[in-house]
Amino acid sequence: MKRRELVSKIMSTNLITVNHTNNLVEAEKLFNENSIRHIPVVSGDDIIGILSLTDLLRVSFVDAYGSDESDVDTSVYNMLSIEQVMVKKLISVSSTQTIKEVAEILAKNEFHALPVVDDGKLIGIVTTTDLLNYLLEQY
Repeated sequence: MKRRELVSKIMSTNLITVNHTNNLVEAEKLFNENSIRHIPVVSGDDIIGILSLTDLLRVSFVDAYGSDESDVDTSVYNMLSIEQVMVKKLISVSSTQTIKEVAEILAKNEFHALPVVDDGKLIGIVTTTDLLNYLLEQY
């Protein structure tokens, strides 16, 4: 295993983002269509948050007994905005940081994705899945 391998080797660069003005129904559609679990939230060119599938599931968790589950999700989603649900206090990394540094940040915090930002511009995202896949390749 290389000690100084850069995060740019494992990060995803084919980004799917959501604008802060979009709604949660649109965000859920992106999660489902793309089989992803984290979406950077942008305002123009600036990243302002990350929305995770877990965040979305947390707000849609209501007692839906006897109801069509999709109707319940839609009504809950219409009451909240992406900005109300997303994580706003971001920790980001640069593409020149090492995989080890990224692993340390993820291990110390309660989230599973980090935006990769160079010169103020979102260029990628690295997740715990990216990290695990990298480690598996080493064996």
